[in-house]
Amino acid sequence: MNIIIQPDNNAIQTEKERCSSAPNHKWFGLSLQALVVLSRKPNACTSAELAGHMKSEATMLRRVLAKLAREQLLETREGRDGGYRLKRAPETITLADVYLALRVGEPLCSGMLDTTGIHDFGQEMRVAFMEITDEVERRTLEVLRQVTIAQLSERICTLKRMDLNS
Repeated sequence: MNIIIQPDNNAIQTEKERCSSAPNHKWFGLSLQALVVLSRKPNACTSAELAGHMKSEATMLRRVLAKLAREQLLETREGRDGGYRLKRAPETITLADVYLALRVGEPLCSGMLDTTGIHDFGQEMRVAFMEITDEVERRTLEVLRQVTIAQLSERICTLKRMDLNS
């Protein structure tokens, strides 16, 4: 009797995300969480500290933070007092700034474009889909430009008081 063990596709996907250095759509949420934590910290915070607050993996978080540092949203320091700090005041960093800094690929709705064919109808649908995806992206940025890291942090505090200094 042969026993065939089927792999758990979710476990495989999770492992791929952990090992992959390619950006993915989780980066935006992780970035916002890290920036909110950093907005509340007077001193630099290590990736391990941030990951602990967020219950996330430090390795993936470092990749995200490196991207934000390259895009001038964070500053990094080496050494004993090293870690990450906001490069600008949280009141001046919009969610659109973070979204644009990450540019983790095509917007999610762009997958619609992959469904069209090269035939006439497919090309007509592609043009219509492009108009829709462009509008979705424009409106997304419009909404994200209205919220700063400071405002997001305040919303969190209003919902539940957090003590990050412990």
